[in-house]
Amino acid sequence: MFLDMEQGKLIISKERFGLTIQRLCHQILERHVHLEDLCLIGIQERGVYLAERIKNQLVNMLGSQPFDYGKLDITFYRDDFRRRDTPLKAASTEMNFIVEGRNVLLVDDVLYTGRTVHAAIAALQDFGRPSSIEMLCMVDRRFNRHFPIKADYKGVAVDALDEAYVRVRWKEYHGEDQVLLFSGKSDS
Repeated sequence: MFLDMEQGKLIISKERFGLTIQRLCHQILERHVHLEDLCLIGIQERGVYLAERIKNQLVNMLGSQPFDYGKLDITFYRDDFRRRDTPLKAASTEMNFIVEGRNVLLVDDVLYTGRTVHAAIAALQDFGRPSSIEMLCMVDRRFNRHFPIKADYKGVAVDALDEAYVRVRWKEYHGEDQVLLFSGKSDS
């Protein structure tokens, strides 16, 4: 049952949110023995929120940052950027390294159609040819994928109708860590 439109249905509480971040970091460490070959890249804008948390948690666990970290703007790589009535707001790419021959971990808050990840892979090509690309998301919306893209690491999988949307809220920006499911279409 849905709560009112403003509140949404709670999928991940603030208590479980932190545990989910820790679990994702442990999974990364299990798969990546040599972190100096890892490039952790947050997709602007909302993926950066999760990527920052992952980066900080990994540094807390390891005592240092043996991997590269960056923020990737995909605005002009999106397949719909010329089809909008209003221009897209461009963020900035902050990557002072190349990904040639490296293992890239792309991070976004919600994986839904796969179009954002597709654009991120296209934008990533400007920084070299990675050895591998993996995907990490807080929420994997498994229905209605437009591209054959999957999450290698996911906080939670959510099956919802097209009209529904998921919003990840962050303590630093929204006052509380949580994941909510709303019954109507999102304007953002």
